[in-house]
Amino acid sequence: MKTILVIEDNEDIRDNVSEILMLAHYSVLTAVNGMEGIEIAQKNKPDLIICDIMMPGVDGYGVLHMLHKDPETQAIPFIFLTSKSERSDFRVAMEMGADDYITKPFAGNELLNAIGSRFRKTDIIKKNLSADLNGFNELMSTLSGNTGSLEDLTKNSNINEYKKRQSIYKEGAHPHYLYFIVKGKVKTYKTHEDGKDLVMDLYNEGDFFGYLSLLEGSSYKESAETMEETELALIPRKDFEQLINSNPSTAQKFIGLLAKNLVEKKEQLLGIAYNTLRKKVAEALVSLDRKYHDNKKEPYQIDISRDDLATIAGTATESLIRTLSDFKSEQLIDIKSGKVIITDHRKLEHLIR
Repeated sequence: MKTILVIEDNEDIRDNVSEILMLAHYSVLTAVNGMEGIEIAQKNKPDLIICDIMMPGVDGYGVLHMLHKDPETQAIPFIFLTSKSERSDFRVAMEMGADDYITKPFAGNELLNAIGSRFRKTDIIKKNLSADLNGFNELMSTLSGNTGSLEDLTKNSNINEYKKRQSIYKEGAHPHYLYFIVKGKVKTYKTHEDGKDLVMDLYNEGDFFGYLSLLEGSSYKESAETMEETELALIPRKDFEQLINSNPSTAQKFIGLLAKNLVEKKEQLLGIAYNTLRKKVAEALVSLDRKYHDNKKEPYQIDISRDDLATIAGTATESLIRTLSDFKSEQLIDIKSGKVIITDHRKLEHLIR
């Protein structure tokens, strides 16, 4: 059972809120003023705090300030409950780090919906998400207040259509959007001074990309290009930043996800630098199959140009073609109309162990 601390100097309102919460099966703590609320919060570490703003002595702003200074209480979700409804009051509350703001009078379901939404967001932040795009998408879905499909997050965004091998953005450009793939496939890559490309990431339908530069506030460190005809939802930068800045714990979670991704990129680069040619090509084929093979009942046909496949493997196109020919002779793969089909997953995966 989750515990909620209610800090409210008006006895009738305090009792009313407490009754609503207990009927919703929450454990309730109460405080009659700001100083008492701070002491109870520091001692009991409630799961959420509901606090009035206008109180004698330490007001709600003071309570929030003091609790945010304490590492043990700074991450507790905080909802202001007040009769003040001026826009400037909303702005002050949110800039100080409040998670929500409910004005009096309010309906019981309004209060419970705000609490439920905050707990869902807190739970996903605490969850041990995977370090790949699935983890990122799950986090984005929950933080957007959406427990359904990701399309709801992009419903107000422009949908742009791109042709095969069309540039989305170039290395060095400044980001203006977070991209969501409605349909198609995208690769990000870096170009060496000798003109050779190194594929950094592959993205599929339902993936977000381009978020690293938005988080850093920097220019793109890589270029992005479609691998086939693609539809992208463009989410404005300001909307993404508003989402990220809504909760300090959210930003911390993104930092953790990005740190894990950096470790994976380091391993990828080490593999390209030191793995044998056969292992590089095998890893590229297996990774593409894992990424894009949705229907496991049917063999997946890797429909990608030899040049792109070579950049993913980190080798020359000529070397890639020779290795594919060897794999076909060994009956590890088949090639039909230029498309690669893995015929022996076990042996091919054994090459990369």
